[in-house]
Amino acid sequence: MSTVLPFNAVRYETSRNRDISTRLSPPYDVIDAQRKRELLKRDPKNFVAIDLPHTPPKTAGPPAVYQRAAQTLRDWLHDGALVRDANPGFYVYHQSFRHGDREFTRKMFFARIRLEPFGSGNIFPHEQTFGGPKEDRLALTKATESNMSPIFGLFEDPHSDVANLFEAKLSSESLAHGDLDETRNRLWAVTDPDLLADVTSLMTDRPIYIADGHHRYGTAMMYRDGLAASQGELSEQHPANFVLCALCAMEDPGLRILPTHRVLPGASELTADLLRSDPKLSVNELDAATADHVPAALKRFGPQAVAFCSASHAGYVAVTPAADLMTEIAPDKSDAWRGLGVSFLHSYLIDRVLAPRCLAGQAPNISYVKSAAPAVELASSTGGACFLMQATTMQEMRAVCNAGELMPQKSTYFYPKLASGLVVNPLHA
Repeated sequence: MSTVLPFNAVRYETSRNRDISTRLSPPYDVIDAQRKRELLKRDPKNFVAIDLPHTPPKTAGPPAVYQRAAQTLRDWLHDGALVRDANPGFYVYHQSFRHGDREFTRKMFFARIRLEPFGSGNIFPHEQTFGGPKEDRLALTKATESNMSPIFGLFEDPHSDVANLFEAKLSSESLAHGDLDETRNRLWAVTDPDLLADVTSLMTDRPIYIADGHHRYGTAMMYRDGLAASQGELSEQHPANFVLCALCAMEDPGLRILPTHRVLPGASELTADLLRSDPKLSVNELDAATADHVPAALKRFGPQAVAFCSASHAGYVAVTPAADLMTEIAPDKSDAWRGLGVSFLHSYLIDRVLAPRCLAGQAPNISYVKSAAPAVELASSTGGACFLMQATTMQEMRAVCNAGELMPQKSTYFYPKLASGLVVNPLHA
C-alpha cells in the first residue's frame, strides 16, 4: 500500500509577487561553487543558500555550514520571505519546456509519501544505484529538520484519474511561477479536503517507482531511524516517517526520458574492426548528420542498437546483438531486461568484449555524458571511445519494473530536472 498524504509546505511568499525566477535553483547535486555564486549574486535569497551549504556535496562539510543554513531558513521564515501554509495540501507542479522542435508540459504534484524499505511494500527503485555519500544531505536534514528537495516518483495512471481530479481544481493563475534553465515552472496549492481524500485513496494501490533521488530517499530513511534511536519509537504519523516527493504519471505526455551516453577515456584499443571480428555482433556504418542525430538514427536498427565511435574512427557504427545472445548471457533475467540497449551494452559489449580484450579483464573507467556531441568530443580529447545510446522508453521501463527487476545504472535521464525551492517539507510538528 502506498501512503500519499498532503502537507503544510514551507514556500516563498508570493502574495505580492508570484514570479520567483530569481529564487529557484537547480538540484543541489548538479551545482558547482561557481554556479552557486552566480545564483546568489542574482538574488541573495536564492534557495541554494539553504539547499547547498557545502560544495561539493559529495562529502559533509563542517557543522557550522549546516547550522548556518538552518539559521537562514529560520531568518527567512521570520522576515516573511518564506511562509508555512496553514492548511495542508497537495501542490500541483507543471514544467513547460522545449525539446527538439516540440513543446511539452510535464504535470506532477508534490506530496509526502510514507517511507518503507525498497521491496517491502509499494515503493521501488527503478534502476541499479551504488552507495553514494549521504553525509552531506543527512547533516542538512538534521540541522533544518526538513526535506529541502524532493525525490521524483512515477506511478501508473492509464485513465488519468489522478490528473483529472487536479485539473478540475486549477485556476488560470498559479500560486507561484518561475523560469529556470529554459524551463517554465508553475505551482498551485490544492487544499479542498474532499479532493485530498480522493487523491490519497486513488494512490493507495499504486506502486511508486523512484525515478530520481534514490540517495535522498536513503537519507530520509537514515534520518527517521536516527530520530527513533534518539527519541524512542515515532508515532505512525510523525513527519519523519515521510519524505517529500514529486509524483508524475508514467503516461503523462510531458514525461521525457533521454539517453545517457558512455565515454571510455583511453580505450583506444576498442575499434570498429575489433567489434566486427566478433561473430555474435553485426556492425554497420550509421548515417547521421551529427552526433546529436545519432540516437534517432539508431531506431531503425532495433531497440538494442547502440552507436560506437573512437578517436581513430570518425564515423558512427551501429551495433546489434545476435538474436539469442542476451538469453545466453542473462538466462535469469526477464525478456524486458534482456531487451534493453543498456543491458546489451554493459553485459556484452563492455563486460565480454571490451574488458577481456582491451583492459586485461578489468572494469573500465566510464564517464556518463547526457548529450551526444560532448560525449564524442570527450572521447576524442581523451584518446578513448564512446557509445551513444537510444533513450529508454517508458514502456521498457514499466516492463522491467513490473518484472520486479532493476535497470542498469544510468539507464534513464528524466528531462528536465525538477527545480529546487518550490516547496519544503518540514519534518517536525
